[in-house]
Amino acid sequence: MIQPEPKSARLDARLPEPVLELLRRAAAIQGRTLSDFVVNSAREAAERAISDHELLVLSAADQQQFADALLNPPPVAEPLRDAAKRYHEMVDSE
Repeated sequence: MIQPEPKSARLDARLPEPVLELLRRAAAIQGRTLSDFVVNSAREAAERAISDHELLVLSAADQQQFADALLNPPPVAEPLRDAAKRYHEMVDSE
């Protein structure tokens, strides 16, 4: 079955003439239309921004500390045990 093309939307932007010329030149170098170049460049930048926001980067030492904490968690403090017990008593009584 042939997939229908996704609906397209329009994006208008005002930009300085030197920026427009820069984009045109870059698109021509890659043999792409200006629209294709801009859309793909913006998509790549958006994906990178989202990835940078969602990705947690740890140093080797931080990775080791995190793994150690998962594999060998510290004992649960007594006040936390008491709070959990009170919570379960309240929830179970309802």
